[in-house]
Amino acid sequence: MKFFRVFEIVYLVIGVISVFEVVSNWNTDRNRSYLFLLFAVVSFFMFFFRRRYRKKFQNRQKK
Repeated sequence: MKFFRVFEIVYLVIGVISVFEVVSNWNTDRNRSYLFLLFAVVSFFMFFFRRRYRKKFQNRQKK
């Protein structure tokens, strides 16, 4: 189970780094900022998606 939790944290870190890149590059390179914005949205989506299914899996194992 810790293996799945580590990947959740990795997605969260990727999302935070992507948001930082969006903020730092917004005025200089708008196209690159849009790409990192897409990465951030996908990363946060995957974080919540994986967390939801990990919790479902844990609840199923407890029964």
